[in-house]
This record gives sequence, C-alpha cells and structure tokens, in this order.
Amino acid sequence: MISCIIVDDEQHAIDLLVHHLGKVPFLELLYTSTDPVEALQFLHHTKVDLVFLDVQMPTMTGIDFIKTINGKSKVILTTAYSEYAFEGFENEVVDYLLKPIPFPRFLKAAQKALSLVESPAATGASAPVQDDFIFVKTEQKGKLIKINIDDILFIEGLKNYVCINTLQGEKIIALLNVKDLEERLPQNKFCRTHKSFIIATNCIKMIEGNTVYLENSEQAVPVGDTYKEAFMNQVKGKIMSNKK
Repeated sequence: MISCIIVDDEQHAIDLLVHHLGKVPFLELLYTSTDPVEALQFLHHTKVDLVFLDVQMPTMTGIDFIKTINGKSKVILTTAYSEYAFEGFENEVVDYLLKPIPFPRFLKAAQKALSLVESPAATGASAPVQDDFIFVKTEQKGKLIKINIDDILFIEGLKNYVCINTLQGEKIIALLNVKDLEERLPQNKFCRTHKSFIIATNCIKMIEGNTVYLENSEQAVPVGDTYKEAFMNQVKGKIMSNKK
C-alpha cells in the first residue's frame, strides 16, 4: 500500500485524481490541498510515500515544493505544461503526467511508483541475482553463442533478427527480436531507446537531444518519442545540476 496526497491549486484537477485513485487498490489517499504551503505542514507531521503535485501554483511552484521536501516523499508531477518535464526529471520525480490525465496513463505512473516504493533498495531487502550471460541462436542451425551480459554495448533490431554489438567490437546476428531481449536483460543495466535499439546504460558517453552516443562505437543511437520518457527516468539519477 502506498500512502499519498494530492497538491493542486485547482479543485477540479484534484477531483479527477481522487476519482482515479479510487480505482487503484494499492493507493491510499491521506490528504488533498489547494495550498502547497499547508501541504508542506502536513508532510512535516505525516509520513507520506507519494505526492501528486501540480507545477504551476500561485504561492509556490511544484519544483520549489520538491526542493523543500528534499526527497522525503516521491513525487509524480501533474501539469498542463510539457516544458517542465526535463526539470522534473532533474529533480528525480517518479513520473510526469500531462493534463487532462487519462486513467491508463495515471495507472502506469502509479505502478511505477509502487515498484520504486517496494524495491529492494527501499525496503532493505536483497536484490535478485541477475544472469551473468545468455545463449543466443544464430543463423547456423544448431549453433548457440554464449554472450556475457557485461560485454553487450547495444542491440539493433533487424526485422526477424537482432545484431548484438559487444564492447570488443563483435557483431553477433541472432534469431531473436528486440522485445525478447528487452524482457530478458536486467533492467538496471539496459534501456530500450527506440523500437529497434537497446543500449547498455553504463556505456553512455553523451546524450544530445534525441541521440545517444556510446563508448567504443561510432554509431549514434536514436531515442524515439515512445521511449524517451522511460529512458530519461532511468538516467535521471545520474544527472548533475547546480541546485541552489
């Protein structure tokens, strides 16, 4: 169960979120407020797992609110303005919902929050053991190739095949699709950036707009609009910024 509050200066926006919350059994609503200053007082006395937070409010912006609580609660931003997305990710928000918020998108954000609140790091439990290697089928019948997970640089989809590019410069053609590998590879080490690409996140050299550049490779990897939000979520913890 995730305890949560809603902070938004517009009551109709709160009402919609309350309606969505009522459909999600693992969310427990403790408090709503149109005044972010009053909400800060509530958080000072009450432990809350998650805050649904508007960005543009007259007395205090959502970004200032996040900086004030300093990680005490996780935050999902709710706003009509997409231009605050990157600043939100810089401040490590769980998700960024654009108004009007449809229920399926709300549920996806809530499930993401649940996975973070109940993660091994959050609960103090031991993380599950990940595979060190995989075997892949090649074009040659009956031939399997062993690939060490830590040797994978990026994967490119080629219709009914994938090309697995390694740190050693190998290009291994396997009878798989990108979705198969996305489900098997450890999510803390890999991220899908495009319908045709998966990258090793620890090998990122530079991100420029919608393009990722990797170590030991001259190929630029695209970031598709469908995958950009999840990709930025995965790298946001590594973004350094000058926080005043």
